[in-house]
Amino acid sequence: MSAVKLMSNQYGKAENRVVRVYRDAARHELRDLNVSSQLHGDFQAAHTEGDNAHVVPTDTQKNTVFAKAKEEGIRSPEQFLLTLADHFTSSFGWVTGGRWSAEEYGWSRIDGHDHSFYRSEPEVRTAALLRDGAASELVSGFYGLTVLKTTESGFVGYPKDAYTTLPETEDRILATDISTRWRLSTTDVDFDAVYRKVRGIILSTFTDHYSKALQHTLYQMGENVIDAVDEIDEIRFSCPNKHHFASDLSPFGLENPNEVFHAADRPYGLIEASIAREGAAERPDVWAGVAGFC
Repeated sequence: MSAVKLMSNQYGKAENRVVRVYRDAARHELRDLNVSSQLHGDFQAAHTEGDNAHVVPTDTQKNTVFAKAKEEGIRSPEQFLLTLADHFTSSFGWVTGGRWSAEEYGWSRIDGHDHSFYRSEPEVRTAALLRDGAASELVSGFYGLTVLKTTESGFVGYPKDAYTTLPETEDRILATDISTRWRLSTTDVDFDAVYRKVRGIILSTFTDHYSKALQHTLYQMGENVIDAVDEIDEIRFSCPNKHHFASDLSPFGLENPNEVFHAADRPYGLIEASIAREGAAERPDVWAGVAGFC
């Protein structure tokens, strides 16, 4: 057989759906997470010899997620991932790190009720932790936040060739589903407060300028986040351009001054960008395990 060697590897239990209800008072609170755990370390013998002496069962990893939700609580997705990383790297000497990730689904209280909720947040919050020895790198974010503005957007000045049919416009609908992740420079931070601040900056920036292209808007979003949040070194966006085409009503003797549109779901433009703080170190290793651009 050809000479081969084991390269990078990881394993764990994916998508553990854990809901933590706090019943300390009559007015309940809850956090709703989907958590994945993958371990890094000395697993050579498991692959090459079938020796499972170092293989912490994935079922044990699943059980740990639920046990730590009770023992330590879930104060934020990022805090919970740090709790899991601390547990596995301190409990098993051959586990040198890992990658833990979470999605959080937002719930709000139904008015007047102490223990009744509704799914309130349009986006899904995300967090990913890379632990390598004593070093921890956190990436936070969200996806699925759909935004639209009916004016203050255009698209002109682009190159044209024999295949160009798109007319220039200085007044169009701009709509997208915002997917974003930001790389934190520290784990000593109020994660919920940073999340709310970044989300607010992104929404306010979407509205506060004339957009010359979706690229133009993404850059301004990223620039404003970096300027306002010292703990963020880099932010990435992956956003589809949700096209709205003015419907041709002339066959019916009707004018259409940008009032009636066909909302096309596909194909769509896909705009992606990374904006980093000047002088911040590039960390491709941190992004390597994040699916897609961000």
